[in-house]
Amino acid sequence: MTPSARVQAAIDILDEVIASAVANGPPADAIVRGYFKTRRYAGSKDRRAVRELVFRAIRHSGERPGNGRAAMVALASDDTDLAALFDGSTHGPAPIAEGEGVADSSVVPEWLQSELSPHVGEEEWAALVERAPLDLRVHVAKTDREAMLAAFEGAEATPHSPWGLRLSADTRIDDSQPYRVGEVEVQDEGSQLVALAAAPEDGEVVLDLCAGAGGKALALAAAAPGARIVASDVSLQRLSALAPRAERAGAPIETLLLDPPREAEALAPLDGQCDLVLVDAPCSGSGTWRRNPEGRWRLTPERLNRLAETQARVLDLAAPCVKPGGRITYAVCSLLTREGAGQVEAFLSRHSGWTCEDVLDFVGRTEGGGRLLTPGHDGTDGFFVATLRRAC
Repeated sequence: MTPSARVQAAIDILDEVIASAVANGPPADAIVRGYFKTRRYAGSKDRRAVRELVFRAIRHSGERPGNGRAAMVALASDDTDLAALFDGSTHGPAPIAEGEGVADSSVVPEWLQSELSPHVGEEEWAALVERAPLDLRVHVAKTDREAMLAAFEGAEATPHSPWGLRLSADTRIDDSQPYRVGEVEVQDEGSQLVALAAAPEDGEVVLDLCAGAGGKALALAAAAPGARIVASDVSLQRLSALAPRAERAGAPIETLLLDPPREAEALAPLDGQCDLVLVDAPCSGSGTWRRNPEGRWRLTPERLNRLAETQARVLDLAAPCVKPGGRITYAVCSLLTREGAGQVEAFLSRHSGWTCEDVLDFVGRTEGGGRLLTPGHDGTDGFFVATLRRAC
């Protein structure tokens, strides 16, 4: 492919990404892979170059562009070498016309700026879409971090999590021996810190209420091998992905499929039985924009309202499961006050006999009754986390 043809390919892919964002379809990574499956003529250098252009353009535009060309023209506005590739050549994009529509160049969509935590000022916005490193969590019940630091070339200890390794973003670990035998799992340091904040102990009954594919359930099992871990979710597909991961890690995690809107019926056997319920609630994902920058194009005010309703409902489902003196650890990978401190405040207003405890006092910043981690301040994905304690 010529350099100009690569630019046009990126524009074509961006058109698909924009359409997928509107329809809540596949993510950008999947669209890029699918594009090249039918274009075998593109070599590895072509694929890397096109992918880089696509994600540069996505990171450059906080508001969803009207089309892929507008997104790429916006990127070219600050890059004369890229602008020169709009040359009208065969398979290349037409020259940029004077006054041509250009996508917004921003980090945070304008409508969402007032929702951000006061901690996330404009000086931190650039970090929200910088490319993230690859973090691994060491399975401390099977090995230790020092051994894993030696096993991965260029690995560094994460600055906050005692379980974490940090590698460059392009590192492949799928075929490594430690990964194959379950000594490490891919998990951002912020996500590891949520499990650390939950502080599971051997002998406890622990429910991961929104387990998804089980990343945090695995971290809880590794931190407390003698705990009973139950992972539940409303998605059979997501929950099914946990089984092979748990087997690789040697973690005997139970699974419980929930059937909306009858989740309370399925959870009834756990009423008053849990020492800890982890509520890693569905959220905007605003804390993970550096990994999924097109997430900004998918979020709408209506979707945010629905997510906030879901968060409140899941917290209300968790409360009856907690025994007297037990706790809920509430977490969202979000930087929006409404999804974090706002949900904790609302929960305490609905439920008497509960208090909020600060966690992770060595990292992040206090936000309401909990703790906020941000890419700019802490070098992690963005997370809000708080512990809610039921009175004895």
